[in-house]
Amino acid sequence: MNKNNLPIYFSLAVILGIIIGIFFSGNSSSAVFSKNNLQEQKIKKLIYFIEQDYVDHVNTGELLDGAIAEMLEKLDPHSVYIPKENLQAVTESMEGKFIGIGVEFRIINDSITVVQPIKGGPSIKAGIRAGDRILMANNDTLYGKKIRAANVPKYLKGKPLTKVKLQVYRKTTDSLFVVDLTRDKVNIKSVDLSYMINDKLGYIKIDRFARNTYSEFKTALNVLKKIGMTDLVLDLRGNGGGYIDIATRIIDEFLENKKLMVFTKNNKGIVEEYFATAEGAFEKGGLYVLIDENSASASEIVAGALQDNDKGKIIGRRSFGKGLVQVEMDLGDGSAVRLTTARYYTPTGRSIQKPYGKNASENYYEDYENRIKSGELLSKDSIKVVDSLKYKTPKGKIVYGGGGIIPDVFVAIDTTSYLSGFYFNSVNNFAFDYVDTNRKKLEKWKLNDFIQNFDKDNVVLQNYLTSIKERVNPSMKTKGNIEKYLKASVANVLYGDIGFYKIIHQDDKMLQKVLELETKKE
Repeated sequence: MNKNNLPIYFSLAVILGIIIGIFFSGNSSSAVFSKNNLQEQKIKKLIYFIEQDYVDHVNTGELLDGAIAEMLEKLDPHSVYIPKENLQAVTESMEGKFIGIGVEFRIINDSITVVQPIKGGPSIKAGIRAGDRILMANNDTLYGKKIRAANVPKYLKGKPLTKVKLQVYRKTTDSLFVVDLTRDKVNIKSVDLSYMINDKLGYIKIDRFARNTYSEFKTALNVLKKIGMTDLVLDLRGNGGGYIDIATRIIDEFLENKKLMVFTKNNKGIVEEYFATAEGAFEKGGLYVLIDENSASASEIVAGALQDNDKGKIIGRRSFGKGLVQVEMDLGDGSAVRLTTARYYTPTGRSIQKPYGKNASENYYEDYENRIKSGELLSKDSIKVVDSLKYKTPKGKIVYGGGGIIPDVFVAIDTTSYLSGFYFNSVNNFAFDYVDTNRKKLEKWKLNDFIQNFDKDNVVLQNYLTSIKERVNPSMKTKGNIEKYLKASVANVLYGDIGFYKIIHQDDKMLQKVLELETKKE
């Protein structure tokens, strides 16, 4: 932000604050924004004044964007302005779909390389495969130049049912061909994966609570039940939240009829309660919910609802602590504002929201560093609790408010598996190149055989270590972590998320704790 423009930002922010305040106080938008409205006239007058007489040239559009962002920053950490250039991506992620050809890609040697065609999308139906290079889209050349990944979607996405002609190079057959595609709806999965850990223990990982999440979750749940699942691991680690109605529909699958799941309270004291219905598909099953310091919002609603109703066990580390409700308002130019309008509370009455100061964003997102310093990520005893925020569940279990959900069973962060950003990036690049070069041979592997037998002689690992020896010399412990991550990364390219996580999960401390608890039940 240009500090020379701060007085202008503040002036605009005051006026915009008045307008937004009136809007959310219940007055109609037509009244607020009518031609004769005093507030509209004030902002128009100020903008005209700036345009005509300000000493330097000013882009008033940028000023308005900055003023809105500055104003919202003073409210709370989660009231935000979404510029029009970002709104589409945000909306697509939460709606769980976009219009395009449907490929995951990366830029390799100045070429758009397909990592995976997305299931159900136009590309996979047209025969596009992993490893294919997209050279041209219609008359636009997409190779041989420094093309940025951020610019690729404008060639591949578009309006529904529009046509695009792709020129494609396939490395495995050394062939060049043309594919005519019709852009269509492509689903973005939010349930990363589901599988059986053993004969009775199932696993479902939810990335976010988008519009399509419940249907994906219900499908996965039904499949696992049919193949013998009696207990479920619901993995919400790293899940930043999403739609509350989707979260409550998932909670409803675990709780009996009329059980309170969550409630909200606004600045007028109006309370809105959400109750379970009689339709739960897994009310009798055993349940473990995994959370960590990056589980937020709707993830915390799920964990808090289950914990306060004595359903299952919450395992992991204290969650993020986002318990503020946002309402989105379209600003009419393709941009939007998400304004906090209420707070979330768990069934026992706990506020999920962690404290924030007058200048909301200051130090708020330094909480992770503070948790490291306090030792909270290594020991449950380091989690600060306040006796005045003590609550009791129906079965007498003590739970605490004050921000975030404290797990029933604590699992410390695994510092032994740490890899620096250099290794993550270089391993991922090496894995993709390795698969790309050896795809015909590797695609003959079945996943379980791959997990058991891939690179037992460490030839691939040694090739990677040779490729980085001029830059780093990893320790023996780091080499062990590299070995596991390299195998998982190769599996990710070949099989997707299921391949990656089945390998990573072999040493997962939280899952090991679940298996320990399962053994004690027997």
